[in-house]
Amino acid sequence: MSTELVKITINGVEVEAEKGAVLIDVCRESGEHIPSFCYYKDLEPQASCRMCLVRIDKMPKLQTSCTIKVTDGMAVTTRSPEIEKAQRSMGEFLLANHPLDCPVCDRGGECELQEVIFDWGDVEERFTEKKNVDPEKYLSPIVANDPQRCILCKRCTRVCNEWMGEDAIEAGNRGVNTVIGTYGGWLNCSQCGNCIEVCPTGTLLDGVYRHATRPWELDQTITTDVYGSDGMQLSIGSRSGEVHRIVARDRYVNGLNGEFLDVKARFAHEFVNHRDRVKTPMIRYSKGGKLIPATWDAALELISQKFGEANGSVGVVASPRLTNEALFALRRFAEATGGDIGVSDRGDMSAFFTNMTAPLATHRDIRYANTIVIIGGEPEEEQTFTAKQVRQAVRNGGAKLIIVNDTPINLTAQATKFVHIAPGSYDAFALALADGSNVAGKLGVDAAEINAVRDAIASAQGDVVIMTGNELSPAAQAVIAASAGGFAGDGRRILLHPLPLYNNSVGTIDILPNARPVDDVIASAKALLIAGSLQDASALAGKDFVVVQELFLTETTEHADVVLPAASFAEVDGTFTNNAGNVQRVRRAIEPVHQSKPDWLITGGIAASLGIDLALDSSASAIFRALAETVAAYEGLRYPALKDETQPVQAKHRVHDSVDVTAAVDSLRASVASLPENAEKIVDVPRIGHKLHRLTTMTSKTPQFHLLANGNPKPANLLVAPLEQFDENGNPLENVRVASVTAADRELVKI
Repeated sequence: MSTELVKITINGVEVEAEKGAVLIDVCRESGEHIPSFCYYKDLEPQASCRMCLVRIDKMPKLQTSCTIKVTDGMAVTTRSPEIEKAQRSMGEFLLANHPLDCPVCDRGGECELQEVIFDWGDVEERFTEKKNVDPEKYLSPIVANDPQRCILCKRCTRVCNEWMGEDAIEAGNRGVNTVIGTYGGWLNCSQCGNCIEVCPTGTLLDGVYRHATRPWELDQTITTDVYGSDGMQLSIGSRSGEVHRIVARDRYVNGLNGEFLDVKARFAHEFVNHRDRVKTPMIRYSKGGKLIPATWDAALELISQKFGEANGSVGVVASPRLTNEALFALRRFAEATGGDIGVSDRGDMSAFFTNMTAPLATHRDIRYANTIVIIGGEPEEEQTFTAKQVRQAVRNGGAKLIIVNDTPINLTAQATKFVHIAPGSYDAFALALADGSNVAGKLGVDAAEINAVRDAIASAQGDVVIMTGNELSPAAQAVIAASAGGFAGDGRRILLHPLPLYNNSVGTIDILPNARPVDDVIASAKALLIAGSLQDASALAGKDFVVVQELFLTETTEHADVVLPAASFAEVDGTFTNNAGNVQRVRRAIEPVHQSKPDWLITGGIAASLGIDLALDSSASAIFRALAETVAAYEGLRYPALKDETQPVQAKHRVHDSVDVTAAVDSLRASVASLPENAEKIVDVPRIGHKLHRLTTMTSKTPQFHLLANGNPKPANLLVAPLEQFDENGNPLENVRVASVTAADRELVKI
């Protein structure tokens, strides 16, 4: 969009706006509320609801403000008897088939249709025809559908197309019989739930939260996603110490992700109040024995004794899911005890950050980039908001998308060019990108394909974003990050964007720069303090003394001598740092359940039992202040600076003019030499959701995820909850109500 300003008149008041801005946005930003249903700021306009009508001078009839771009001198009227009459008539049409069941609708109190009609006070109802009536049904284990409430705004279908690129949900039939549904009556997609989020009425419903409570009974707490590294902002709806739902609805939060969330962020929250949470400290009094519930005092006394006997040989392992404050407390503890510290991350990307010669791209930069290059990774499964921005950059912005991968991932459907390399040959591609080495045989591609990627970057105009997956070796990451700056030129800005796995993988890199490999930490220590769980717990076998801070009993706690109950992300204050370098607030929505405590407070208690003062005051904000005074990238930051989710703050990661990566290049040459020539390629396209739906310690606590992970079977009866028709392995249950469903019932839901 142009930054040129033009002057327009709205209801007699002159305002300035960017030339080419959408009129409805300009009016709303100027304080003039214009009702709409089909319009959504981040979607292509449709102009089907006809609610946003305005009068524009010199135009013969009322215009839809969602399709008009502002021009200099435009005079607009948004309020008049003529406009209100037209809008009331449209409201009457929308209510022709809409049931007046607000008292029992899950969207009651949040429904946009309800709010607009209530604003007018009354709407004439002249339709006497029989309403279309369809039963409420399920479209998937977590998406319910009440079709009679639909006003055909088609936000859901456009979101599924433009945001997700899946086209899983669409309008069927014609005229008064038009309904929103899906082929075969069942959603086989990533189950993101964004169709639920943008639905202005109670047509699409959250099958996990449904009928649990009323929206106005929930306390809303703005926080940050605990699953992915995109740092999606969300609102936790809680009541009486229980988390009932998670949304990104703009009435509560206007974060960098708008109303976008993925299936895990939106639905996989039942772990917070799950019955299997570790409730009290637990002690294993003899190796091979059982964990016995104990008091905090008894647990800390035993830890103090055993850590003291270790004579300074105490290793610390941190999880990349912890807050920055918890990580900093662990760092201070390791420094005070003289032990090593490691991070249990499946894909370490510290080499990427150490060698950056271009700044990090924000998610907005990705959305409006001209060229995007993705080397490795699978963002549509692991960094879902990044993938959404990529899809929209291509579909709505015309960006060129180049994907280099050894697997034909689903995102290649949007790619301008897909370079299909041999399995595990990313080192060879990094070498070719950096210095033009002739390694086409190792990659299993023509040399022209590699040159085409280099030429596309070197000849691009505008922003070029280079993304790097977490499966690349440290040497490959270093070489790509170091060579990126060399592609910058006149009219071309190069930006980097890493694809780490966890919500705070970047925070661990910033706060624990001296972290050692986890296996080395475990091997060299007599006693261990583990905050979270390990990727491979077998390394703990035979260790003298192990303390684990966790939410649940896991494979790691099976080797623990003491297990301490840690608080979840919904029960703590702190910060996470996302893959764009944004430092984002995590806010406590409920009090810690049972006897759990925040990780930083547990670490401080252990230190105090050893007579060690970590010099950290007893609040997350005070720890963050100490952190910001110690970690250069966070210098000057304080909680008040992070309170506005609309203006995320980036950490000051160092960008080098040039980096000597000779050692990394030599390492790449050695590894590339051992690669086979023209290896057989992976040709199977992964199933949508194969990583999103997998069962983990946290996602497995939401029952619907078991059905998704086991193939998302379609039930025989869509009127009955899938959880009542299948066991957790996806096997049909016998003797359930499905046997009493008649042919008439099946006809109603088209199955």
